[in-house]
Amino acid sequence: MMSSATRFTVGHAPFMHCGQSISIRHLIIMAAALPAIVPTVLRFGMPALAVLLLAVGSAMIWEVLFQGISRKPSSARDGGAALTGLLIAMLMPMAMPWWAVVCATGLAVALGREIYGGTGTYPFNPAALVTALLLISWPHLYDLDRTFLNYTLDFPAIWPLVEVKAMGAEAAFRFNMGDLFMGREIAYIGTGCAAGLLIGGIFLMLTGISRWEICLSFLAGILLAATAFHLMNPALYAGPLFHLLTGSTLLVAFFLMPEDAGSPVLPLPMMLFGLGGGILVIIIRNLGVYGDGAVFAVLLMNLLTPILDRMRPKALGRSSWEK
Repeated sequence: MMSSATRFTVGHAPFMHCGQSISIRHLIIMAAALPAIVPTVLRFGMPALAVLLLAVGSAMIWEVLFQGISRKPSSARDGGAALTGLLIAMLMPMAMPWWAVVCATGLAVALGREIYGGTGTYPFNPAALVTALLLISWPHLYDLDRTFLNYTLDFPAIWPLVEVKAMGAEAAFRFNMGDLFMGREIAYIGTGCAAGLLIGGIFLMLTGISRWEICLSFLAGILLAATAFHLMNPALYAGPLFHLLTGSTLLVAFFLMPEDAGSPVLPLPMMLFGLGGGILVIIIRNLGVYGDGAVFAVLLMNLLTPILDRMRPKALGRSSWEK
């Protein structure tokens, strides 16, 4: 006769907890972005701060509204919408009109997050998705040269990527690499200070929030592709260090590409994901119509994530590609 006492309790994965809640994870990412944001706010003041606050606040309001309409429990406290709003603002110029900021966060929450189920369920990075939509719909809003018309600057008042695209690789020598590293350049709110982005990115990799496999392979893709183009035509294409320090390279490397929902889960697919993204960024910059266009590379690699995720460790009697 068998005993009715419980002998073994089973459950589904995951079986271990990292000790972090979703809200804490989002707060850590936002804190890691501060070293890149603070120098821009200190240098240019209220216009930059206003875009940041409006983007974060409107994103949270949009999330509450959409979840109320769909009768879903509110997830505003997990900080997902606030993080999305912050990343959107970091990819915007300071002169972005208020209505464009509100439209961007509304589209990001509705089309980028809630339509798929909310935090952790969307296939495309919401910040990259809405930035790409605005770049296609209203490209003039991202004109950085127009943004800085009323500022007196002690460094070249032109976006480095646009200057090099129009004038060739020789124009890259107008920009001091030390200045680019410290954020003394025309740039979007959260992309100008390479030093700050590097500090935040290293912190995220050390905490395991941004997977180093994706971050470093993305930067390797940037360096390899930029070097290849430069060797093919040194007069037309700038060198790898210039591409590393300009545009949204480091923001994409540490904050957009490693986003959990849209990236692979195993080491080899992660490396291929990052490497492909870095190569695509350089191809878009050198051969495309956009000065930067890194967000398009993010979306294209998000699209390939389900295919890359099929690459798994070989099981007994099966290939490494799951049938």
